[in-house]
Amino acid sequence: MSETSVRLLRLLSLLQARRDWTSTELAGRLGVTTRTIRNDVERLRTLGYPVQARQGVAGGYRLGAGGALPPLLLDDDEAVAVAVGLRTAVTGGVAGIEETSVRALAKLQQVLPSRLRHRISAFQASTVPMPASGPQVDPDVLTTIATACRDHHRFQFEYRAHSGTASRRSVEPYRLANHRHRWYLVAWDLDRDAWRTFRVDRIEPRTPTGPRFTPRPLPPDQEIAAQIARGVGEATWRYRARVIVHAPAAYVRGRLPIPVEVQPLGEDRCAFEPGSDHPEMLALYLGMLDADFTVVDSPELVNALRKVTLRYQRAVDASQQETE
Repeated sequence: MSETSVRLLRLLSLLQARRDWTSTELAGRLGVTTRTIRNDVERLRTLGYPVQARQGVAGGYRLGAGGALPPLLLDDDEAVAVAVGLRTAVTGGVAGIEETSVRALAKLQQVLPSRLRHRISAFQASTVPMPASGPQVDPDVLTTIATACRDHHRFQFEYRAHSGTASRRSVEPYRLANHRHRWYLVAWDLDRDAWRTFRVDRIEPRTPTGPRFTPRPLPPDQEIAAQIARGVGEATWRYRARVIVHAPAAYVRGRLPIPVEVQPLGEDRCAFEPGSDHPEMLALYLGMLDADFTVVDSPELVNALRKVTLRYQRAVDASQQETE
């Protein structure tokens, strides 16, 4: 392969990896002059790649959308990720994308090297497909949000909360996350001045997107994932209670079925705020902690504990009579 062809492929890879580049940045990455960059851009345009130019001192280039889809450059890991993603999409939670995913996967597998086909086949052979049970998301909505996250554009939308309440939200979008067959948007809510998580299937975008914003420091991925998991568990709870457990915080965390914030109060005491749709169910869960506890300011839960205690006591008394 000629030196020019290699350089064109590297230039194309850079343009696909990031939205905006200055001529100086591209020249520095490729070790050439800005004039060479201009010539290479013209060559890419001749091949059908819609490279857009920006004028001025801070001018540069951007890979835009064209009338036809030109070839994409994917490394080995990216190609495997795309193929696995397409296989998953066949039974995934994005509405109307199953058939399209099958067609795209067929085209990709046709050109994959044998070493990559073996990796993908191994994944498929070891995976049991499960049909999506959650609400499906319009792929256009998902793409709109992903683009706003990538380009740091403010995003406005109509939002329907779990209670059915509708509101208009204005946010700085940052990340999309998929949890238990549902898509979530992590964003900075401009009206509430705080981080918020939104269910994507409840979002109705208002287009076009807003102006660009300067990104804020984003929490680590692990913290974002934990926050989403906590939010998912808490979003539908009708009853909440503060419970003080006479056991170490680490012990309580290990006994809980979902991630919940546990506050240490000493070596052998901690507090947390569990929730449930029914106080009786919450009472049963607390019994599974296998530790003494005290309920703070929740008469519904206290009544449920009393009700469960009496039922268990009747069961014990009746069982003893049967064995006598």
